[in-house]
Formats: sequence, structure tokens, C-alpha cells
Amino acid sequence: MFPSPQFDPQALARGLLRRRRQGALATLMAQGGAPYCSLVNVASDVDGAPILLISRLAVHTRNILADPRVSLMLDERAAGDPLEGARIMVAGEALEATGDAAQGLRRRYLNAHPDAEAFAGFPDFGFFRVRIDGVHLVAGFGRIVDLAPSQVLTDLTGCEALLEAEPEIIAHMNAEHSGTMKLYAEKLAGAAEGDGIWRCSGCDPEGIDLASGTEAVRISFPERVRDPAALRAILRRLADEARSRS
Repeated sequence: MFPSPQFDPQALARGLLRRRRQGALATLMAQGGAPYCSLVNVASDVDGAPILLISRLAVHTRNILADPRVSLMLDERAAGDPLEGARIMVAGEALEATGDAAQGLRRRYLNAHPDAEAFAGFPDFGFFRVRIDGVHLVAGFGRIVDLAPSQVLTDLTGCEALLEAEPEIIAHMNAEHSGTMKLYAEKLAGAAEGDGIWRCSGCDPEGIDLASGTEAVRISFPERVRDPAALRAILRRLADEARSRS
């Protein structure tokens, strides 16, 4: 099927990869190869690839260690008929990270799931990154699209300065700009207005991720950002736009 002219499948798939915090993980049973599906918490790496924190005591982890091929479904969880909401099926391999790579995944995952810090260091747990081979998007009648990894992942070329500064950027935003992040979430992302405290959980060349409790939103940048100076300029513009909508 072909999308309508107003439909942007790449943007929708990228948004689901960044915003969804739970998903259905399908693996192959280590003995016999039967399909096995489980509910998992999910975070996104700086390029958008899914991150899992899973225990070797779990069946799905034992399956992955025997055969890393997985499928991960992420959906909008929209009100009403769930089949009317958009969802993606991510196909790829879940690969355990070690050393510095594991520390990077740990930071990103715990930014999305702070409560997981209580068990993230247990010896049976490990951080896995899903290497995406392809994405199948279903977003309603006539909106079924297959996407390549390059169409859903963020290109990080030339953005080393921004990536290196991300931990400091997040800490600064959360310490000094909680009111502005609330404006971003409510005025730009359409989050319900209330007393919730919004915090920054990640930033990358294409946008900033915000969270309040179990709710997560994504603020996309109007243009690609490569370094902290460009990020500051974009965030000021977004703050001015959010205030103009108040």
C-alpha cells in the first residue's frame, strides 16, 4: 500500500522509536525454535536504536543469547480501537554491550527508566542494543510501509561535540530549566496541562526527549543540530514559540 501525500512514515516511525517505553519482544526459543513473546521496557540509543535491560534468568534473554534475532513491536497506545493507532515492528538482532558501550546504553536507559537503577547493576542483568535490519510500519488503511534502517535512525555524522556534551546538557536542563521543559511538553508536544514535573531524558541532533512519570514526548528540531551552541539557539527559539502559544 502507498501512503497519502500528508503522511510521513519516516517521522512517525522515528517518533515511536523515541517515545515508546514498553514493547512486545518476540524471540525464538533456544530449544526447538518456537516463537516466544514477552513484554519489556524499552529506551532509545542516541541514534534511536532500541535499548533493552534484561536478565539472564528470563526466557527471552536465554533465547537471545542462543539466537539474537528479534522482533520488537512498539505502538501508540491510542484511546479507542488499538488497531487504529500506529505501530512499528522492528526486525533485527539484540546484541549485548560491554565496556564503554554498555556504560553509554546504561546512561540512556536509566534516563528513560530511573527506577531501573535499583537493579541495573545486578550481575544477571545486561544492556542489549537492537541492531535494526528493517521496520514495518502500520498506521491504518493505506498506510503500511516498510522502512530501511537509514530511514528511521538518526545520522550522527559530524555531531561528536553534541554527543559528548549530552550528559551535561541533560543535567543542566533538569537543574535550571524545568519550567521551560513544561512549556515544551504542554505547548509544543500537546501534553495535558497539569502539575507534573517534566525532565529531559535525552537529546540528539534531531530533537529532545522529555518525560513526566510514565509519559514521554518528543520535541523535534526544525533543523539538524551538531553542537551545544547550535542546541542552545534552537532551544531558545522553541521556548519563544512555546511562550507565544501560552
